[in-house]
Amino acid sequence: MYRLLLVEDDEPLAIGIEFTLKDAGYEVLRTSTVERTKKIFQKEKFQLVILDVNLPDGSGYDLCKYIRNESNIPIMFLTALDDEVNIVLGLEIGGDDYMAKPFGVKEFLSRIKVLIRRNYKNTLNGNILKSGDIIMDTSTAYITKNGKEVTLTAQEYKLLLIFMNKPMVIIKRREILRELIEGEEAFFDENTLSVYIKRIREKIEDNIKAPEYIVTQRGMGYLWNKSVVKE
Repeated sequence: MYRLLLVEDDEPLAIGIEFTLKDAGYEVLRTSTVERTKKIFQKEKFQLVILDVNLPDGSGYDLCKYIRNESNIPIMFLTALDDEVNIVLGLEIGGDDYMAKPFGVKEFLSRIKVLIRRNYKNTLNGNILKSGDIIMDTSTAYITKNGKEVTLTAQEYKLLLIFMNKPMVIIKRREILRELIEGEEAFFDENTLSVYIKRIREKIEDNIKAPEYIVTQRGMGYLWNKSVVKE
């Protein structure tokens, strides 16, 4: 059973979400403050965090940064702040998805299912992928560059894997999005894709203004610009 951490200070809403998640078969631990969440996260193990932005003792964005420094666990923002600026901010600091209140239960559960599946399945059964200074072990989702670990979120890892499985080939944006959603209802658009690619570049490129790995082909898509060896 997957364990989820729900951080929401609106108690009636939190109770409703907790009931929905438990009814869907998840184990849920609920909290409502930044400090309490940090203490719980240090002691407990979870497979997903559902995180409100406005909390009584601080910002969910700051809490996201803290969690991301500790773990690559999937993080879903759940908040009334649904304008583009807040969505982009949430993604750039390490969030994997962003859902605005009010929301539909079916879509909410579907997004959770997608995030968990992407993060906890082994895609290539132990293959090692080597490209330039980057090594990816798909059995453990462990990635290094020049021998140093590269920490990616679930979505970033999936996107990097798409690129490394198709080296030296131009991949259209809509094709990347299609592979990301894996047959599920689309939860991504091209702006969101751009945010993820920017985040990956910041972690693997020596100079994000002149990328060597993920190269933009204007009007066409993206290219993984180095050969990949599979072992």
